[in-house]
Amino acid sequence: MDFMQGNGLEHLPAFVTSLGIGLLIGLERERSPAAKAGLRTFALVALFGTVSALLSDETGSPWLLLGGVLIVGIMTVAAYLRDKSPGSDPGTTTVAAIVMCYGLGALVWYDYSTLAVMLAITTTILLYYKSELRGITQSLTRRDLISILQFSVLTFIILPILPDRNYGPYNALNPHQVWLMVVLISGISLSGYIALRLVGERYGAPLLGLLGGLVSSTATSLAYARHNRENPRIIQLSVVVILLANLMVPLRLAVLGTVVSPDILPTLLPILGTGMIFGLASAAYWYRKLLEKSATVVPRIGNPAEIRAALGFGLIYALVLFSSAWISDVAGSRGVYAIALVSGLTDVDATTLSSLRLLALGKLQVMQAATAISLALLSNICFKLGLVFFIGGPVLGRRCAGGMLAVAFGIILPLLILRA
Repeated sequence: MDFMQGNGLEHLPAFVTSLGIGLLIGLERERSPAAKAGLRTFALVALFGTVSALLSDETGSPWLLLGGVLIVGIMTVAAYLRDKSPGSDPGTTTVAAIVMCYGLGALVWYDYSTLAVMLAITTTILLYYKSELRGITQSLTRRDLISILQFSVLTFIILPILPDRNYGPYNALNPHQVWLMVVLISGISLSGYIALRLVGERYGAPLLGLLGGLVSSTATSLAYARHNRENPRIIQLSVVVILLANLMVPLRLAVLGTVVSPDILPTLLPILGTGMIFGLASAAYWYRKLLEKSATVVPRIGNPAEIRAALGFGLIYALVLFSSAWISDVAGSRGVYAIALVSGLTDVDATTLSSLRLLALGKLQVMQAATAISLALLSNICFKLGLVFFIGGPVLGRRCAGGMLAVAFGIILPLLILRA
């Protein structure tokens, strides 16, 4: 603001921002009767952080900034140590919040106001949802925590050390890119797995189908086909969950296309979107028929971030990628289509990612890559429908056939139009 220049007020906006940050966090702490700090304390600490940063900047001494955080921390801890009443709040969260508030005030001075405000909002959310976050941690089992740790190993230990170079006769194999796809698939699957564990039976068939499809549509379809064979009274539930789980496959492929190769989206999205719309119509029909007394059964699905599962997917992806590059060079796009049909039976994600990789390498055109992905998806649908018939019985198979074939028709129709 020009009118503030030269009169000593040019830094006023920074202090106003710090004051707002302190009041925001302090407002949440004011609600806690056990907290020893509230609106005024947090507002003053944020302003003190900005003042300390200003003095440190002007004098060129970082010790003023470090001394300020020590003063704030010691004073806050001392306030809690003086309270000897039984059952009192130990204050560790509030102490951490005050130190954080001081740091955010300093960030504002160093022209990180937007970041400071974002972190202040995040801090307030973490403080406010204490009971909900505690409930989440109590809902997670040791196996779930192991899943998260294994995903961290896949992402932050293995991925960074792999060479980002192309290998092989067709330069199709890049260890870093292969493992990046493993991380992407594991991340999507792990998100659905954790969400499924958290919601359990509380939200019924639709959410179980959607989350189960995020983890593994094949595993979810097999689980409910088996449940239906053991208890035919849940057939309506099984149909809805199986159809919704399989509708998540086109959505997964759309996400993969968005992340890996956005250029394919104008061609791929109409194909996947039409398939989903047709499938949703069938799923909605069966959901209306779902009896309220139907039991909700949560499927047992393995840890999607397990190292063995990740290595298996990485091997399949690399094999499909190399085979597709070789056959594309020898037999053209028809060879790629043949591989898509075969590999799509077991793993449509690997086929999709390999097609997108070949598209990036210039070995496939956009329409050819979209066709290969569509053929893999059609092959996958037919394979799972066969499993539902075989494991769940002909009655369940016939009821699922309408919805799954509707998805297939929704994929074939725009594909033929685009290729015409």
